[in-house]
Amino acid sequence: MTVSFAKALLPAQPFFSTPEQRLALARERFFEQGVRPSGLVGEAVIQSWSRCLQARRDPGEAIAFNPVTESRIHSALGRSRLLRETAAAELTELETALAGTTCTVLLTDPNGVVVHVGRPRETSGEALLPLAARIAVNLGEDSVGTNAPGLTARTGQASVVLGAEHFFGCVQVVHCAAAPIRDVRGQVAGVLDISSESRPFGFDAAAVVGLFATAIENRLLRAQSAEHIVVHLQTSPGLLDTPMEGLAAITAEGRIAWANGSAARLLGVASFGCELGAEEVFALRLAELSALTREAEARPHRLPSGLTVWLRARMQAPDGAARVVRIGAADNRRDARLPRTSSS
Repeated sequence: MTVSFAKALLPAQPFFSTPEQRLALARERFFEQGVRPSGLVGEAVIQSWSRCLQARRDPGEAIAFNPVTESRIHSALGRSRLLRETAAAELTELETALAGTTCTVLLTDPNGVVVHVGRPRETSGEALLPLAARIAVNLGEDSVGTNAPGLTARTGQASVVLGAEHFFGCVQVVHCAAAPIRDVRGQVAGVLDISSESRPFGFDAAAVVGLFATAIENRLLRAQSAEHIVVHLQTSPGLLDTPMEGLAAITAEGRIAWANGSAARLLGVASFGCELGAEEVFALRLAELSALTREAEARPHRLPSGLTVWLRARMQAPDGAARVVRIGAADNRRDARLPRTSSS
């Protein structure tokens, strides 16, 4: 097991003054002494290191960024088609935001297989990132050890893996940050990652990748909710149509099919598998929500909790056009009334 690199970074005293020294000490304690380096490195990274050791991997071994089989990538690209299509606008915006950096944008499937690569950056002939940033390369933890997209694909949680936090020594020149993108079932549909080689991030990479992953997720949720009423809500109307807006899908039976993270926090419900009635959660009948789909502007509405939010509703159709829910005769009588959006 190669540890000379870590030892070379360690100061003569037991204290450290740089991130590199902290990580070198963490690696020495974990890989040489068998001691959990709690406080020196995140718990998610420690657990990933442990899984790699349990798989009988050696941090000093050389690894190759090999593409998966042709049949597997064909399957991965097929299953991720909707994700890639709905992510196109946000991926372009992210590329523009990162144009002045050394970062590469990656999108993987739920297993860590790369299905989209952003514009390549100028690198030296011995650069590592161009080998990893290729369609069909498997960045899963079981393939290339601890890394942000692989860790997020495995745990479903956002992650940042910097330099020597990577399990394999040969990958320690890379810094990466990743965030999950979930579908209407609450399952990870893909992972968005930004990676930089040799140069650390000069900004909060976790915040940036999280913002764009949320925007992609919101678009994917809407695309997968054909024939649902999708309610848009936030405490400020200026936050609607941004990644911070809350979204909740209402079925034809008047139940909540899903709510994104923002909506779940505002409504006090579970994001997925909620299945509560819309009237219970919003204090609005299905007919009243239907009436909201015909209004262009958001309006204030007081929730049962007492919180006032701004609401707008749209009928999500397969072709993306706004449509109105067709309701029965009894509900039609109620439909003539305006939704209860006063604060009384």
